[in-house]
Amino acid sequence: MGKKIFTLKNVAIGIGLIMLDLAVYIVLGLLLMDYDDFYDKSKGEYWSLESMTASQKATYIGLNIWHILNIIIIGYLIYRIIKIVRNNVLQQRV
Repeated sequence: MGKKIFTLKNVAIGIGLIMLDLAVYIVLGLLLMDYDDFYDKSKGEYWSLESMTASQKATYIGLNIWHILNIIIIGYLIYRIIKIVRNNVLQQRV
């Protein structure tokens, strides 16, 4: 019999990682609220890097990097699940 994907340990780890991911999004979102609250039209166009302070730029770039990391991780998880399911199907045929 092949590997089991949805063990209690894997589900608990998955839920923990999702909670951590959401916490990072919440923190970054709260930090970006600073930009909305103190936006000054004279410093540049809305959401342009010129109109942001250094900490706001870091938060904005960090949020975009976090999006990319999430996409990569989700793609990797899909790849692993497909690989495990395919191996289980091939083992059942034999």
